[in-house]
Amino acid sequence: MLNFFRGTATAMITPFTKDGKVNFDSFGRMIEFQIASGTDVLVILGTTGEPATMSESEKEEVMRFSVQKVAKRAKIVFGSGSNCTAHAVEASIKAEKMGADGLLVVTPYYNKCTQNGIYEYYKTISEAVRIPIICYNVPPRTGVNILPATMEKIATLKNIAGIKEACGNMEQICETMRRIRGKCDLYSGDDNLNLPILAIGGAGLISVASNIIPKETKALYNFMKAGDLDSANAIQDRMLPVIDAMFMEVNPIPAKAAADLIGLDAGAPRAPLTELEPAHKEEMIRILKNFGLKLTV
Repeated sequence: MLNFFRGTATAMITPFTKDGKVNFDSFGRMIEFQIASGTDVLVILGTTGEPATMSESEKEEVMRFSVQKVAKRAKIVFGSGSNCTAHAVEASIKAEKMGADGLLVVTPYYNKCTQNGIYEYYKTISEAVRIPIICYNVPPRTGVNILPATMEKIATLKNIAGIKEACGNMEQICETMRRIRGKCDLYSGDDNLNLPILAIGGAGLISVASNIIPKETKALYNFMKAGDLDSANAIQDRMLPVIDAMFMEVNPIPAKAAADLIGLDAGAPRAPLTELEPAHKEEMIRILKNFGLKLTV
């Protein structure tokens, strides 16, 4: 399927209080910040949202709160992937019942299944739900890579909306785009590659950096879709130091630190993730100030 969304999506942080609970006051402010900035889709409980350290009841609370808070002002995509197909199906059905507009389904991780196993995983989930599914390819985290021929096969399933590509290999991404063009969409899942992925026909961006700079992320998308390559290059050049800063340590450690610095009160990540190291925090402050952001320090 095509055209589930066109534009920008933010891979949302899940903020936590000092005692480790979900901070719904802060999360509500983050949602309002994104909507006011023109973000089209909120991706909730993806990698950046730390679902791996959240209980099922916490995830349900986050889903329920998100649907009520967004109130159809933007699309909501919930993460529902797993290293267990049965659990992914259960999570996907639950997300659909909770009001998701779509699902972000990461490949099975740790198990390292075959390409046929990847196809069967998505086929099983596709048969269990009616809403659009975005496959999520991020082999540096999962150890599994959706190869272009496999994605071409997956694209024939009834409600596969596309693939979020974060494999880091532009040659592979181009081949995947060639094979799925006209069948389903391809989304950038790597902020550093936003511009070239849009240039080859990418339908949109699923961004970590847009937690901090959502307006600029949307402007990049708009410039590319308008064919204004000079303006797109100029804003991408300006954004790159901030994008790089989002990955100076493993995501979402830097993104949460940056959100705190601009007053969004993200709190600390959950263990085993740790807070941003002091030297990196000083570098983050410098980069955000240079970008022109107003900081709380």
